Amino acid sequence: MGTAISVSDLRKSYGDIKAVDGISLEVFEGEIFGILGPNGAGKTTTLEMIETLREPDAGEITVLGMDTRSDARAIKGIIGVQLQSTVFIDELTVRETIDFFASFYDRSLPVDSLIARAELGEKAGSRVNTLSGGQSKRLSIALALVNDPSIVFLDEPTTGLDPQARRSIWEMIESLRGQGKTVIVTTHYIEEAEYLCDRVAVMDRGKIIALGTPDRLIDEHVPYSVITFRLDPPLDPELVGGIHGVKSVAAENGSYRVTTPVPQETLIGIVAAAHEHGVKAEDINMKRASLEDVFLKITGRRIRD
Repeated sequence: MGTAISVSDLRKSYGDIKAVDGISLEVFEGEIFGILGPNGAGKTTTLEMIETLREPDAGEITVLGMDTRSDARAIKGIIGVQLQSTVFIDELTVRETIDFFASFYDRSLPVDSLIARAELGEKAGSRVNTLSGGQSKRLSIALALVNDPSIVFLDEPTTGLDPQARRSIWEMIESLRGQGKTVIVTTHYIEEAEYLCDRVAVMDRGKIIALGTPDRLIDEHVPYSVITFRLDPPLDPELVGGIHGVKSVAAENGSYRVTTPVPQETLIGIVAAAHEHGVKAEDINMKRASLEDVFLKITGRRIRD
């Protein structure tokens, strides 16, 4: 795969706040690349600089070999951008909105094909202010595809949506990969990054703190399974920490979360400890570690704290 985007030592400050603090990364053609991190991590600022919407203080960015400073106009013609929030003209219908955005480009995809991609056929003649949250998000992505871009930027595309609407957006994003497009998506949803992204840059306080495939990041930083359970009445966390295989313990109001490289043996130990101390073990759930655990391991905080 060729390089679609190259970023080197990118920096952007607002007063004393370093929104983006010397990040470097490459995005390959045809992949879905995720930037994962909490609110305020610098994800949107990074995207805006790559999109040529914001001037960096320092650093170099190329998009398909073009420099964002000297070739901004050409870059704008080959990318599609879905902003974190899109303001529509309420009086326009879905079809009129897409047609209006298409008028900004020398060439554009047929309006009907974009309506179909966004699964808005039944809403084509409806005013945009009547759309649901999920329908509005799908329309904003359709608008990012108007010019048939080679690279598509999606900034928090599923924030505020219910699980069903979120899954619909995921399917729409996956279809872009099938069309050979390069997609860069920002998110603070762990499951979204793990499900969609070929590679992920984990970002915090303006820096990239980890970068790689979700599987590699998990294997590298937290090669453990996670077991959650309740004990009634609760036991001392130190006692739980002494169970075979337990590497870490988090406890709150009788609920426990432990990490272990030997989940089956640890599970047996949890049940045995509960029996020995005359308490009830319930709501037991075991899963592999996630990118949330990667972030917690590196920063000591959860992404949504």
